Formats: sequence, structure tokens, C-alpha cells
Amino acid sequence: MAFTPPGETRDKVFRFVRDRILSGSVPSVREVQLAMGFAAVESARKQLDALVAEGRLEKDSGLARSYRLPRARGEARATQVPVLGTVQAGQLQEAIENPDGWVLVESRHRPEDLFALRVRGDSMIEAGILPDDLVVVRKGSAQPKGAIVVAMVGDEATVKRLGARRGKVVLEPANRAYQPIVAEPSSVRVLGRVIEVRRQLG
Repeated sequence: MAFTPPGETRDKVFRFVRDRILSGSVPSVREVQLAMGFAAVESARKQLDALVAEGRLEKDSGLARSYRLPRARGEARATQVPVLGTVQAGQLQEAIENPDGWVLVESRHRPEDLFALRVRGDSMIEAGILPDDLVVVRKGSAQPKGAIVVAMVGDEATVKRLGARRGKVVLEPANRAYQPIVAEPSSVRVLGRVIEVRRQLG
């Protein structure tokens, strides 16, 4: 790489990372190294660390591809959320955890509190959740009545609307072709609340 002043090199790194973030594809340190022509990956890491120290970038500790642009207090930010697999919106089926990449999400929540799942089945279509949609989920077992949640019933996972009846947990579908799932509280584990639905058209 031809010599350039340190400040100019850092500006180039910042512009590259900024453009990738805005395009929805956060780069890895290795990708920054290759794009900038650095001889070693550590050179790229030092530039990125300096940008974080200057406040021009932010990064979540311990997470790969977690660089982001700074945000104002309380403002939603773009963050990469892992797609952990599939969840059934229909009859219960055995839970599947099959990591399938990442999805970029605008959220005020901490990245480590979020995950995404691909929906299988049509039991939530009247709530606007269709087969093959991605649901973004905020982790947490305590959710209000009426929230759409991802829950484990035994070893099986489902997405349903949370309710209660006579001491039982009720997982309500949003499709009149399906019956509610009624279970003992001890057999249900709520993984989190659906906060966003993503759909790819065409």
C-alpha cells in the first residue's frame, strides 16, 4: 500500500466501513484489510480501534461484524441480528436451530437481546405473519397478555399470541383453522416477544 498520511488512511477506512454499514453489510476486520490493501489484519484492527476511540464508529464488545455508526441518545441504530433457524406457526414441531446468517435491524435494544427466526406454517396469517417471513424477537420470558411470542412447549417451538385461562398458558393462533395450544405453565418457556416482521417480495 502506498504511503499516505495516517489521518487520510483512517478517513479512507471510515468511508469504506460507513458505506458498507449503510448498504446493510457490515464488514469484517479481514474485509477492511483486503479493501485497504493492508499487509496485516492487525493494521486494519488498529485503524478500526482508533475510529472507535475517536467516536466515529461504535462496536459491540465480543461480537463479530458489529461496527456501527454512532447514534444520538435514544435513537434507533442499525445492528446485525443472527438468524438462528426456523419456528413453526402452525402445529407444533421439534425446535430447529440452524444458524442462517444475519439480518440488519434498526432497534434501540441491545444487539445481544435480539435474534431472528424464519417462520414455517400459516397459523399467524391474520396477525400479518406469513410463511417464510422473518420475525425479529426480543429475548425475555416475562411478556404481557396479548403479545406475540416465540415459546417452547416441551422441546417444540411455536410463534403464537400469549394468553392465560384458568391457570393454564394459552398460545393463541391467528388463523381460525387452528386451535389454541393450552398447556401447564411449567411446560411452557417463553423465549421472547416478536417486535418486527420482515418479508421478501418477489
